[in-house]
Amino acid sequence: MSSASPPPRHGLTPSSGAGSPRNGSGQPPAELLRRLRARHATDPVTHVERVPARAGTPAPWPAWVPAELRAAFARRGVDAPWRHQAEAAELAYAGQHVVLATGTASGKSLAYQLPALAALLADPRATVLYLAPTKALAADQLRAVAELELDGVRPACYDGDTPRAERDWIRQHSRFVLTNPDMLHHGILPGHAQWSGFLRRLTYVVVDECHTYRGVFGSHVAHVLRRLRRQCAKYGGRTPAQALTPTQARGGSRRGTGAVPAGSPVFVLASATSGDPAAAAERLTGLPVAAVTEDTSPRGGVTFALWEPPLLPPSSAVEEIADLAPVRRSALRETADLLADSVVEGVRTLAFVRSRRGAEVVAANARRSLDEAVPGLGDRVAAYRGGYLREERRELERALLRGDLLGLASTNALELGVDLVGLDTVLICGWPGTRASLWQQAGRAGRSGDEALAVLVARDDPLDTYLVHHPEALFGRPVEATVLDPANPYVLAPQLACAAFEAPLTPADLELFGAGAKEAVDSLVGAGALRQRPTGWYWRHRERPEVDLRGEDGAPVCVVEASTGRLLGTVDGGSSHFLLHPGAVHLHQGVSYVVDSLDLADGCALVHAEEPDWSTHARDVTSLSVASVRSYVDAGPVGLFLGEVDVTSQVVSYQRRRIATGEVIDTRPLDLPARELRTVAVWFTLSPESLALAGVEPADVSGALHAAEHAAIGLLPLMATCDRWDIGGLSTAVHPDTEAPTVFVYDGHPGGAGFAERAYGTAAAWLRATRDAIAECGCESGCPSCVQSPKCGNGNNPLSKAGAVRVLDVVLANLAAADGSPGAPGTPAGSDLTSPEPAV
Repeated sequence: MSSASPPPRHGLTPSSGAGSPRNGSGQPPAELLRRLRARHATDPVTHVERVPARAGTPAPWPAWVPAELRAAFARRGVDAPWRHQAEAAELAYAGQHVVLATGTASGKSLAYQLPALAALLADPRATVLYLAPTKALAADQLRAVAELELDGVRPACYDGDTPRAERDWIRQHSRFVLTNPDMLHHGILPGHAQWSGFLRRLTYVVVDECHTYRGVFGSHVAHVLRRLRRQCAKYGGRTPAQALTPTQARGGSRRGTGAVPAGSPVFVLASATSGDPAAAAERLTGLPVAAVTEDTSPRGGVTFALWEPPLLPPSSAVEEIADLAPVRRSALRETADLLADSVVEGVRTLAFVRSRRGAEVVAANARRSLDEAVPGLGDRVAAYRGGYLREERRELERALLRGDLLGLASTNALELGVDLVGLDTVLICGWPGTRASLWQQAGRAGRSGDEALAVLVARDDPLDTYLVHHPEALFGRPVEATVLDPANPYVLAPQLACAAFEAPLTPADLELFGAGAKEAVDSLVGAGALRQRPTGWYWRHRERPEVDLRGEDGAPVCVVEASTGRLLGTVDGGSSHFLLHPGAVHLHQGVSYVVDSLDLADGCALVHAEEPDWSTHARDVTSLSVASVRSYVDAGPVGLFLGEVDVTSQVVSYQRRRIATGEVIDTRPLDLPARELRTVAVWFTLSPESLALAGVEPADVSGALHAAEHAAIGLLPLMATCDRWDIGGLSTAVHPDTEAPTVFVYDGHPGGAGFAERAYGTAAAWLRATRDAIAECGCESGCPSCVQSPKCGNGNNPLSKAGAVRVLDVVLANLAAADGSPGAPGTPAGSDLTSPEPAV
């Protein structure tokens, strides 16, 4: 938005859309923020952080960069790389696996494009594989590489949207293939024989935005990359062990001409700033990785505001209910108003919203407000999310790059490095789950070196409320480490089955797949999936294993308009029970539909267009049993445990609520199948006597534990790389397995995702933050900002705010007394309550 001249253009330049219209107002971020704040009777901003501008440090082009490639970048205005780009490129060209972990818009793409394209120009047989977590990012990178107009590179996207008529050509002729882990897993590796020429000559594997590969998804991707390495080694005439560390094995450089030893591509990873990126990249690839972390690119200043929506005025009917907790204005409505206000000011704005439905709601409300002010202005705002058809997504991307759209409400599908030229402001509707995501999203604005405004709009939720009133938890703190667990047996066994389908497993392969591989293979043999022979382990079935990388629990469900048969989009199988149950309201590009029927067997939901004045909210019930205990701390009347649990959940009903007031109209029953989950949980128990001594009456125990559970789930993302939708919980006054009052918090993924382990390791800090968030909340009896949960299957009943504080006081006091140090009574060696190693 600043009218000042941008910094010199070195390695940080738009990869596409250069020269597109800014449509900005030219007003500084502070002035725009002042105008937005002035529209409220009470100031909604709790804190303003100023992130100063930074100058860049350029470096000379590496000597090995061909003149043709330098000229191509010069045509795009890149005079020289930044120092961190050159450093990472030098390492990669020398044969060292490398991860570049720097901020948003720091030009990470140039760092991997330099060695990859130099190798392709030097060796006409070499190939490059690029992996992105989203199709939008891969399409954006395709535009960037294609615009260089380099002869013989022939870049192409190969994903689920690629027409079948083009796939054969790509396999045979493209030398720079851009895809995603899902297509590598489902399409390329199972058909590796058709890709043998490409894999034999594979020079570089680029893993973009690798910090997104966390939890169960990241663990799956780690093994997909090991399967890729296995096939490269096979076609290059090497064993996986021989292809492991070629540089170290020879004690020197493997480059000089761009030639690559067959079967051993170099991995170049790009990440947002994260904790210990080298260790995370090594877990992901199974290879030794060097890290480049100093960001030497220029950056415009950022004004970052924390925004808490105001309390709603009570209506006359509400005033009659004396004990009703105050309710804040919805973060969705607040974000929609801010988006509309920014568009009116002529400011190009991107609003990040956590859910697909939320993105639709924000866009629809903003359009409605704009059309009321200036008819037709609403057309310059749209929604963007997964589940759209390919044509819709591509047209929205083009409209944003052209400047036809001034405002966009998006899920995190646009969080990753898609080059959005000229954005002035980013609105973040609700805490995105990690500080890494927060800065990634905020960094979408100001990408041309201009000043930028970022606003975090708090939801009425314990964690959001805590953060907007504790800015020290956001600013000046390091971002989180990426948590993944390749040894998770619920990931490892299915991935070994996929590998065996591709080629029989050998003992050398088991070393490649790491700890637990032999045990997983034995379990597959016992289950009849593999047959052991002297030459290895063979897949026994004709069809290939069905493995979903993203843990979405089933194939996507198609959303079809019943009257026309038109396919509107898809919803992942794991969310279909909540989002597409009969009677659910489904939004698509501002149009409202109501679900007539859900056929889970055929993966199809039939809908009809309707605009009801109510929304729908599914409710589920959960039961849990303890399967095993891994570790525990004996703290007298309090016990802290980590172990495996079996969780059974079922969506049993849904509420209809008035859109205008949130009033519950009715609750309607549903008949959907139950789902079972074996996962990892952390839980604590208390003796009834300790609760009585703390002043928790027997009648309040259930409500106190329930409130503590909700708040603990809400605050866990402060400690682990997750959000509350990644985890679940259960509390009970007497659990049959523990025979005591108990609170469980568990990972919402088969086999666990590392979040419960992180909670166990940071229990003292996690539960202290939980206790403080509840105690510091200004409500009297509990509200969404402290102990109410947006996904509670029991309708947030019973809850006792005061009882939750007393429960957590008991737990914290006894854990502190026990100290949790290794060797303490009842504490297994290696247990640590304050500074654990991440569960990886």
